[in-house]
Amino acid sequence: MAKYESEIKFLPQCTVEQVYSKLANLESFRPILENAANNPMLAEKLKEAGQDPAQLEKLKEVEITNDSISFPVPMIGLMALEIVEREENRCIKLQTVAAPVDANLWIQVLPVSSGGAKMRLTLKADLNMMMKMMIGSKLEKGLDKLADMLAGLPYQMM
Repeated sequence: MAKYESEIKFLPQCTVEQVYSKLANLESFRPILENAANNPMLAEKLKEAGQDPAQLEKLKEVEITNDSISFPVPMIGLMALEIVEREENRCIKLQTVAAPVDANLWIQVLPVSSGGAKMRLTLKADLNMMMKMMIGSKLEKGLDKLADMLAGLPYQMM
C-alpha cells in the first residue's frame, strides 16, 4: 500500500475534545456543506479564481450519516468512506466502501503542551506502480488541502 501523510496542522484555539467530537460525527459537516452550496459569495470567489461556480451544485449530491459520507467523483462515479474505528480524542479511521481503490484515511488529533491541538492525516491506498506514478503526487497535494480545510474549520462554533 502506498502511504501519504499531510503536514502537521496546528489548531491553537481548539481543544482535542472539540476537534475529535466534530470529526468523529460526520453529520457535523452537513451545515457546512449546505451553506457552501447556497453561498453566493463563495460562488463569486470561485468565478474570480477561474473555476466554475456550478461545482457548488455537486455539494447537494453529498450523502452524510454519522458514520459515512458518499459523493460523486468525475470519471469514477460514487465514492464512499465510512468510519471503521474511533479512538476517543485521538484518532478516527475511515475506509473506502464504494471506490475503485481500497484505501484507509486516518485522522490523528493530539493535544499540544502549550494548549490547542495538532492534526495529521494519513492515507494508505492500494495502488499499483503505474497508478502511484500517475496520481501519487495529486493524492499528496489533495491530502494536504484536506488537512488545511479541516484545520481551518470553526470547531468551537460547529
